[in-house]
Parts: sequence; structure tokens; C-alpha cells
Amino acid sequence: MSLTEQKAEARRAAFAARKAAHAEGPGHAPEILAEVLAGCGSAPLAGYMPIRTEIDPLPVMARHTGPVGVPVIQGPGRPLVFHRWTPGCAMVAGEFGALIPEAAEPIVPRILIVPMLAFDQRGYRLGYGGGFYDRTLEMLRASGPVIAIGYAYAAQELPEVPIEPTDQPLDLIVTEAGILAPAP
Repeated sequence: MSLTEQKAEARRAAFAARKAAHAEGPGHAPEILAEVLAGCGSAPLAGYMPIRTEIDPLPVMARHTGPVGVPVIQGPGRPLVFHRWTPGCAMVAGEFGALIPEAAEPIVPRILIVPMLAFDQRGYRLGYGGGFYDRTLEMLRASGPVIAIGYAYAAQELPEVPIEPTDQPLDLIVTEAGILAPAP
């Protein structure tokens, strides 16, 4: 089976696992994520506007003391940019149905809350297949320290995510079951 086929098969299984976990709710995941972010001070943070059955980071993002942004897709093959978000700000539809701030005020995050379909103990994630977060993390890491925090349900864990050389690992993964800190 090719890597593309492996990823497609893993995505199908991950969607089903995430959907079932989403129906159960986030448990203590928001409190755990808030604890992790409290240790990051007011560094610029990027979260995301949840779509489908993604675990919702918005309540935690709203409490962050520094600037907060959400991703904006610039086009295929390009890294994400992040526009400042505040609770209640005017939003418009962006790519793939995710909302983006109407006012395009860019921020450069040093901490990212990253959505996903699946993850493994090594810190690798499986996304939707566009490579946006991989390109973005590579670009941000080239310009200084960045903390990439995967946010998911524990049921989204796989024994091993199929990876390729361009895949960027996460620094931490937060679920309702706790914090996973992959070994370097």
C-alpha cells in the first residue's frame, strides 16, 4: 500500500474515532489546555475555529492574556497566516468552511494550538492532507522557537501515523486524558 493510500485509510478511521469521541464531549481537555497555556505567559497564540467534529479550543483561546490569532489559508501549497481574533469579533467564511476574522490584522504566533484527525506517541499528526500546518510550522520554526500543541480527543491516537519527510512533529499533545510530551 502506498503512503497516500495509508494516509487515506488512516483518515477514514480517524474521522470515525473523532466523531464518536466528539459525541462524548471534551471532558477535562479545556482545563488541561488552559494549564499548559498559563505557563506560556502572554506570547502570541494561534488557535483555530473548530469545524466538523474538532475539539473546541475557543473557550481557552478567549482567556489567553496575549494576542490570539486564527489561521487563514492563502492558497494551495502555501503556509498559513494568522489574523487577530477576539471573542465576538466580526467573522466571515474562509476556506473549507472555517471562519476567519473580517479585519485582516496579522499576528505571528509563537504558540500554536493545532487541530488534527489523529496523532501518535512520537508527536506526529494526521491532518486533512493539505500540508498547511507542516509548511507553517517549518516556516515559523526557522525564525525562532515555537511550541506546537496538538489538541484532540484521546480516541484519536493511532499506534503510528504514516509520515513523510515534510511532516512536522508536535511539541505536546493535549487530550482529556492528559498531556503527551513526545520524546525528542
